Amino acid sequence: FSFTEYKVIAPPRWIELANYTRMLTDDLFFKSLDVSARYTLLSVPIGIAAALAIALLLHQPIIGRGIFRLIFYLPSIISGVAVATVFAWIFNYRFGVLNYLLSFVGIAGPNWLGHPRWALWAFVIMSLWGVGGNVVIFLAALQGVPKALYEAADLDGANDSQKFWNITLPLISPAILFVAITGIIYTFQTFTQAFVLTQGGPANATLFYLYYLYKNAFTWFEMGYASALAWVLFLIIITCTMLLLRTSNQWVYYEGEERGA
Repeated sequence: FSFTEYKVIAPPRWIELANYTRMLTDDLFFKSLDVSARYTLLSVPIGIAAALAIALLLHQPIIGRGIFRLIFYLPSIISGVAVATVFAWIFNYRFGVLNYLLSFVGIAGPNWLGHPRWALWAFVIMSLWGVGGNVVIFLAALQGVPKALYEAADLDGANDSQKFWNITLPLISPAILFVAITGIIYTFQTFTQAFVLTQGGPANATLFYLYYLYKNAFTWFEMGYASALAWVLFLIIITCTMLLLRTSNQWVYYEGEERGA
């Protein structure tokens, strides 16, 4: 279909590479790619840092640790439409909870979903709602770090920061790689939030790639062009994944292997 002009209501017509060459002059294609790329570059590192920080806290021997783990994990299983609806209220310019809380510290909250400058940041903040799944992954990785290494570090006089950077972080780096790859795949396929909250606005500030693909396929009935966009998305995700895997031998530690080998 990506090599055809397919309007759904009529049989597809073979047009060879016309759908792919069309992308080179399609401003909305480049805009959607830019929005998705910036969203990925913002939300994936922030999400990894937040999930790791929460996992480190929940890894401590505190009372009610199991309950806290459950509380942080539960939001990640709520459906995307429900989450988007809740955040529509949270980000409301006049009556939203977030701007109400900001007013207590003397900050006039922006129009989160109605201003091109802030709309993407609203989606980044919203993405933190589902970090609970990654928290569980990091908790499992933290529990696999041998305690003997920490005990040896204590004998050598290492402080908490040195133990984190030289023991904890290297030994959980495979989990970080996994979370980074799945995060890139997930963020490049962002759709539900944009569909429910902004429909790509304001001024195409939240025109995510998958939402633009959907508009071509099911609003404008450009199924052939949408199929070509889907193949490009597949190639982008594969390329990003391969780049991470190729560079992982420089920063991911696997027990029994030398770094860089």
